[in-house]
Amino acid sequence: MRGQRKGTAGVVRYHKGGFPPTNIDWSELVPLIGKANGAVARYDGLLQAIPNPGVLLSPLMTNEAVLSSRIEGTQATLNEVLTYEAQEKDKLTPQSPKDADMQEISNYRRAMRFAEQKLEELPLSQRIIKEAHAILLSGVRGQNKAVGEYRKIPNWVGPPGCTIDNARYVPPDANTLPDSISTWEKYIHAEERDSLVQLAVVHAEFEALHPFLDGNGRLGRMIIPLFLYQARILRRPAFYISAYLEAHRDVYYEKLLAVSRDKDWTGWCRFFLEAVQVQSEENLNKATKILDLYNAMKSHLVEATGSKYAIHTLDWIFENPIFSMSAFIPGANIPRPTATRIAQRLAEAGTLNLLRPASGRSPAIMAFDALLDIVA
Repeated sequence: MRGQRKGTAGVVRYHKGGFPPTNIDWSELVPLIGKANGAVARYDGLLQAIPNPGVLLSPLMTNEAVLSSRIEGTQATLNEVLTYEAQEKDKLTPQSPKDADMQEISNYRRAMRFAEQKLEELPLSQRIIKEAHAILLSGVRGQNKAVGEYRKIPNWVGPPGCTIDNARYVPPDANTLPDSISTWEKYIHAEERDSLVQLAVVHAEFEALHPFLDGNGRLGRMIIPLFLYQARILRRPAFYISAYLEAHRDVYYEKLLAVSRDKDWTGWCRFFLEAVQVQSEENLNKATKILDLYNAMKSHLVEATGSKYAIHTLDWIFENPIFSMSAFIPGANIPRPTATRIAQRLAEAGTLNLLRPASGRSPAIMAFDALLDIVA
């Protein structure tokens, strides 16, 4: 097949000359397009109804960072990440592999927030992607691999320790990247028959180009909600697809590989549309439960605390479902005696769970289990 090149060990190489694709079978995708767009629209309807999505959906973003990083091999859980952050360690110099996992996940959230802010003033572009990449790899494994810059040397995908001759996939040569990534960037802003299919192509091509020496998978998945936001499909870049991709990791990788090996863009688009539909429904379900919990907690906190700071507390524990008391007091902007009393009453009422009591200079760490149960 034209554009298919394999090495001596059957290595799949980039589909040179195969982008943008011209062989998508739209008739096969039409039923999936309708279902996926409908599911996304229903989810977006809820996003519009959430009064403070940046607060309420913050735990979902953290979980997305956890799952996207897990696809790349990290082992941390949502609770571990939130507990790690609550312990206020020096996250710039991770001391163990587990600490490094935690920092990679924290970087993912920082990069996502940065990109979201940039989209208020700039279109989704190479500039934003490069700057987000620099944040993603700041102070973690891969930080010495030309962060924020496209690779100048070959890279490849395969088992740890493999060479380019027995890799599973080899991206295009570094000297062709500038033209290829420019074509990719132009396609982001092109007119296409359906935006979700366009997004499927955008994601697959970015992964095929593998423009950085490290972090391509996480960055490519980060582009998904950013595209949905820029295209005004969603009112904010709050889309969490990694749960589906992590659960179907082998199929996910195989469908991406088939794009370069077989030019099977239709098969990839089918998989992606199914992922979008399923995760839109799951996102809607979780966001609805979070909103219902928030509304139910309003009256509960007023009764449990008898404080005018009840809503301050509510917003804080939703955005930080695992937190230290030393962070809660200044973060929620509540006087120390009042904050201590509120936390004690919420713990007595069973709203907060004491994960770790205060000891010496180490503050107590609390968890809002009802929210964590929904998110994870």
